[in-house]
Amino acid sequence: MAIMITKCLLDWGLDKVFTIIVDNASSNDITLKEMSKQFSKWGTNLMDGQHLHVRCMAHIVNLIIQDGLKEVGDSVRRVRQAIRYIRQSPARLKKFKDCCEIEKITSKKSLCLDVVTRWNSTYLMLRTTLEFENAFLSYGIHDPGLLEHLLTHVCEDGKDVGALTSGDWENVRKMEKFLESFYNLTLRVSGSLYVTSNVHFHEIGELACILKLLADNDDISLAMMAKRMKAKFDKYWGAPEKMNKMIFIACVLDPHFKFDYVAFVLLRMYGQEKGEKIRDEVKLYMTTLFEEYRKVTSKISQGSSTSRVEPSVINIESLHKRTLIQQEYLRHKAESGNMDAKTELDRYLDDDVKVANEHFDILLWWKVNSSKFPTLAEMAHDVLAIPISTVASESVFSTGGRILDSFRSSLTPRLVQALICLQDWFRKDTSPIKVEEDLDYLEEIESDLNSV
Repeated sequence: MAIMITKCLLDWGLDKVFTIIVDNASSNDITLKEMSKQFSKWGTNLMDGQHLHVRCMAHIVNLIIQDGLKEVGDSVRRVRQAIRYIRQSPARLKKFKDCCEIEKITSKKSLCLDVVTRWNSTYLMLRTTLEFENAFLSYGIHDPGLLEHLLTHVCEDGKDVGALTSGDWENVRKMEKFLESFYNLTLRVSGSLYVTSNVHFHEIGELACILKLLADNDDISLAMMAKRMKAKFDKYWGAPEKMNKMIFIACVLDPHFKFDYVAFVLLRMYGQEKGEKIRDEVKLYMTTLFEEYRKVTSKISQGSSTSRVEPSVINIESLHKRTLIQQEYLRHKAESGNMDAKTELDRYLDDDVKVANEHFDILLWWKVNSSKFPTLAEMAHDVLAIPISTVASESVFSTGGRILDSFRSSLTPRLVQALICLQDWFRKDTSPIKVEEDLDYLEEIESDLNSV
């Protein structure tokens, strides 16, 4: 795998790779190690690739919540089978709509099934289903076949589904409320039209606080869910010394947070001893990375200056003001970027943090302040470009699969590319479409493309 990927990178003219984001399959660990070795041979592996491997945050959150869902899996399973039964027949769907009219339910949403391995689709299914709770109760009276189906159907794991009871609806309500904050978190970290790396560590800290509060909840079922999820959370984020340090660096480079915030969250999450240890490691890593960038920027600035500046000419008139050695010393300090006792990094960290603003543009901030913090601006240019989830890239493949399906397998690559581009233009908006919530709209777009 590593050989094929590096070959593709060379074909595309990409010999400098800062980070690679992948899901948590164990095979990816080996692949990234081999690729790091190859980048070192090319001489483009910054800091020996210590920050090359980035794990998809959305994927980790999915694994954490899937563990929690096992606590109320029976209720979710019954709701899923009830929806599947109704959707299997147009006549049943018609009868269900009649029940909605009887119960005066005006929601325009339609019943949707989830993808079992994607918890966010399960959340959307439960959220929609709750709006039709009374219609389900009414449907059960008009169609005894629903109850018979639930009592006799056997799931893939060999368990009977069982009848849908009031207790199940209560569990669904709790689950929907419980998952709402996690769903919103996933939306924030899965965006592709704005920077996400700077909020990676912030969202991890937020998730840790939520799980801690829920673990102390009076509701036993919710508390058990939170404890199961906390165990999975600790598997990936319970050992900060094993985490990619770029998670913390990106947060430091956000003028809203900086290093004091990172240190505070580390102490809250991991305790005094462990928190202080990782805090010192992060500071050392930040300083080392800064020095690596400073060397590169100083070489570039020196190279550009020597290419266009004539040999130094001593200012005779200034000799009475300072000696030759003083002039050489000042020139050396200017070239090395050490005119002040404080480094550029120290000055950035000592500045006051920015007040939180909903419309704050972090890229614009670094552009405006690039003359003040030139080396850090170069760092931010690379670090803030890191995506923290693979959702955007996965959605591209999903879109390709919807266009090039078994019924249109003869489309040429050029035509497939044109169709995908057209769909992107149709979908162009201030916020990206959420596939699970906009299936009807996407189907409408696709039908329009078919008629072209």
